Amino acid sequence: MKLDVSSEELVAIRRHLHSHPELSFGEHKTAEFIESHLQNLGMTTTRCAETGVIAILEGEHDGPTLLFRADIDALPIHELNHVDYRSEEPGIMHACGHDVHTTVGLGIAKTLSKQTKHLHGRIKFVFQPAEEASPVDAPIGAERMVAEGALENPTVDAAFAFHVMPTLEVGKIGYTGGPVWARSELVEIEITGKKAHAAYPHEGVDAVLIAAQVITALQTVTSRRVDTRHACVLTIGKIEAGNSYNIIADSAHLTGILRTLSDDIAELAMEEVRRVVEGVSQGLAGEGKVRFTAGARLTANNIALERQVVDHLKSRLGDDRVVAHEPQMGAEDFASFSRRVPSCYLFLGVRNEAKGIVHMLHTPYFDVDEDCLTVAVDGMASALLDIARKWRTL
Repeated sequence: MKLDVSSEELVAIRRHLHSHPELSFGEHKTAEFIESHLQNLGMTTTRCAETGVIAILEGEHDGPTLLFRADIDALPIHELNHVDYRSEEPGIMHACGHDVHTTVGLGIAKTLSKQTKHLHGRIKFVFQPAEEASPVDAPIGAERMVAEGALENPTVDAAFAFHVMPTLEVGKIGYTGGPVWARSELVEIEITGKKAHAAYPHEGVDAVLIAAQVITALQTVTSRRVDTRHACVLTIGKIEAGNSYNIIADSAHLTGILRTLSDDIAELAMEEVRRVVEGVSQGLAGEGKVRFTAGARLTANNIALERQVVDHLKSRLGDDRVVAHEPQMGAEDFASFSRRVPSCYLFLGVRNEAKGIVHMLHTPYFDVDEDCLTVAVDGMASALLDIARKWRTL
């Protein structure tokens, strides 16, 4: 299979997207840019979840419906890189590589649009908004796209995606052999005490003191209550309490995250968090309540599908360029697809120490070696053709 999109074209697309980032559910110009490219390939586009874009490429042979997903939103980070293509939007940056993911999706679409006579079934391209949005009670991001029919009409048989990985050298693709991204819970803790003058603490119930004890005790959830052979991260990242330096606070609000690579461990940890918060607060004459809001669910690969993709990529790119990689404790809402259909989610190497491209995701100096673009497009386009041709129900 010939790669029908040049490196120069991919770089130009990526740099345009990088220069014009948009936040979750504000990706209006990004969506229009995507639609224009897909329509120029003769594909019909539809909107989903406000700023999401879906397009279907039909092959000339019967076969499955394979979905390739790219997320399109940016982060509220001010870019500090001094490059020609730096963000033109103050305080907004593609610091998680979604500009790369979108470019790869468009590159695969162009390449496969020239290969329809060899394509079995169809490829559904999903360009998803709001992957970075904070969890709320209503569906957002991928979950909202699923709720609005992204996996239907036609029914999707399998889903695929990449994520840039700055710990992996450019030219390489990583796979995990199972879990890829953690399940995430937003943790909100409300502690209630009794206000009093700071000089007379015995007349009050100090919510700040209780909060301090709760935070310390919560560390025992991961170190003593969860089997240490299983990954579990509990972090309290924000504390709000008090009115003044000389007043005993009557309330404290703590916010954090819980991340696991297992649904069973997540359920155990949530129960233990609740036990600690309520017990410690009550023991210090206060009251503690916990609220969990579901974020992204566990993203995990279908082992059989992943093996097919990895075997194909090794044969096309070389054994030394397709490598095992550890799962990550970050969270990704691709889980909305992977928990419903067989899926394969891979890491795309973007690191190049010689060029100084070494910074991590979600930082103001994050960047990628753009040689990753042709690697991803060539590898995934050929893999999709191969998987579709050999398709059997997993």
